[in-house]
Amino acid sequence: MSALNAVLADLHDESEELDRLVGGLPTAQWAQMTPAPGWTIAHQISHLHWTDHVARLSATDPTGFAQQLKRAVDDPGGFVDSGAQDAAQLAPGELLLRWRSGRAALAVALAEVPDGVRLPWFGTQMSAASMATARLMETWAHGQDIYDALSLSRPPTKRLKHIARLAVRTRDFAFGLHGLTPPAEEFRVELQAPDGELWTWGPQDAAQRVTGPALDFCLLATQRRHRGDLALITHGDDAEIWLGIAQAFAGPPGTGRQPFASPND
Repeated sequence: MSALNAVLADLHDESEELDRLVGGLPTAQWAQMTPAPGWTIAHQISHLHWTDHVARLSATDPTGFAQQLKRAVDDPGGFVDSGAQDAAQLAPGELLLRWRSGRAALAVALAEVPDGVRLPWFGTQMSAASMATARLMETWAHGQDIYDALSLSRPPTKRLKHIARLAVRTRDFAFGLHGLTPPAEEFRVELQAPDGELWTWGPQDAAQRVTGPALDFCLLATQRRHRGDLALITHGDDAEIWLGIAQAFAGPPGTGRQPFASPND
């Protein structure tokens, strides 16, 4: 199986898992607020539907994608919220149908991208495999918001490896986003996978290191948990700075999440 097909298969499984959750919710629960300010469960699914659509434009319609890019430039502060709002007012059944159709169309479009072609995105370009990885990351992250809204836990899977790898690869992007010069040397990242395997990136003798559970690293890089609530350990000042600004998603710096209150707060 090619790298692209492997990511597409995991993206399909990640989407189906979230689909099974929201597909079983009563209509009224789609209006429940999530940890993202102003966003209901419907907004979360609408956002995934909208970004799948924009990703398909990137792969199939350069003119259509350029129009979306212009919208982002014209309204950088409200562009994403506007996209989430577009379909959030639909009946849940209709929104589900649109999301399912859109993500299936995106999978076909990405599978047909010729090898070596770079797809435009917001502030960058990426391969079809990287685009599929970014979609998996978004699906998992916004799915986390929904699980949190419903006070449900979600068992981590090996699909987290795609997200962790993306977070490692976007290290320099995160530094640049905050006006910082990316460190010249590679970092060592060692993460405990859900099945106990050790996932590693970077030289074994690197001075700057990050270790801990893969789940915690992915929650941090998607800014779904506060740094203080995670069991991640750093060695080196630059590694600690990175964990304070890590961001695996495109766009301006995210605001992150507040730490969980202790029982005595």
